[in-house]
Amino acid sequence: MFKRNKPSATDRKRELFAQGATQSLLKNDIKNFHSLSQLVLSAGGLRKTASKHSKTTHFEIEILDAQTRKQICIVDKVSPTSTLRDVKQKIHKACPQWYPSRIGLQLEHGGPFLKDYVTIQSIAASSIVTLYFTDLGQQVFLAEYTGPLLIYLIFYMRLTYIYDAKESSRRFRHPVVHLACFCHCLHYARYLLETLFVHKLSGEHTPLKNLIKGCAFYWGFTCWIAYYINHPQYTPPSFGNRQITVSVLNFLICEAGNHFINVVLAHPNHTGHNACFPSPSYNPFTWLFMFVSCPNYTYEIGSWISFTIMTQTLPVGIFALLLSIQMSLWAQKKHKVYLKKFDSYVHRKSAMIPFIL
Repeated sequence: MFKRNKPSATDRKRELFAQGATQSLLKNDIKNFHSLSQLVLSAGGLRKTASKHSKTTHFEIEILDAQTRKQICIVDKVSPTSTLRDVKQKIHKACPQWYPSRIGLQLEHGGPFLKDYVTIQSIAASSIVTLYFTDLGQQVFLAEYTGPLLIYLIFYMRLTYIYDAKESSRRFRHPVVHLACFCHCLHYARYLLETLFVHKLSGEHTPLKNLIKGCAFYWGFTCWIAYYINHPQYTPPSFGNRQITVSVLNFLICEAGNHFINVVLAHPNHTGHNACFPSPSYNPFTWLFMFVSCPNYTYEIGSWISFTIMTQTLPVGIFALLLSIQMSLWAQKKHKVYLKKFDSYVHRKSAMIPFIL
């Protein structure tokens, strides 16, 4: 049997010091682990917060033509709280020819027009929204010009609830009545076709206001004009066929000139990035550009003066006078704009009537 040696005082001190150091190290490790775990948890919270911000939804809006269903433009990065008014502003930036007040948007083809205050998130079923575009400005002109075309034909047929049936059957229609119907229908049919295929409407429109004013003016005067010309007691012009023939030829010339001028205005010349004032071409109907800034108004007034002489009726004369006053104001306004843009081209021209106005 060996005897176990008792540890000395020095050895006991060493053992106690080692045990104390080990305990202190364990405490420090626990503290470090606790602080590390808190750091990981806090980093995870930040990551969650950052991911929430990164998941903010934006919509992409595809704009299609309501008639052809062809794509007009795409409006991207639209926030959920944006309204259709904001979308219309962005469409105007992408397509400057479409002013916000002329833009009608539908969620479904043939559906009702959406209000400007409607938000995108209220109509969106996914991140991509498809809306159908309609030009409300064009609708105003179509309504203004379709009415006179149909109204005149109703009076031309001499319906029994407008004129006396017996008197209508007894009275012979003078050829000028048929010519007047032809010229009137030709005039408004040209308007409708040019609105659809030629005109590039500009300027900001208020569709409802313009629709009411335009329809009241054109439809009301058409009723008055057509009632007198197609009345069974209508009397032909004083100078007979010579007066009718000259005025009809002049009417057709003015109609042709108005059409060719509108085509030129719809396709202006360009030099670099600066638009040039429309210049006369080999087409003799465009030579009026050498004398006036707005030959389309000149031809328009010429048509109605010719129609007044051809029919020799007071309602047509009053309509032609009011239209001349309005178009002279429009011509002078456009002439001032042309003077600022094309001073070297326009300073020797008149606004509408050569050497006079």
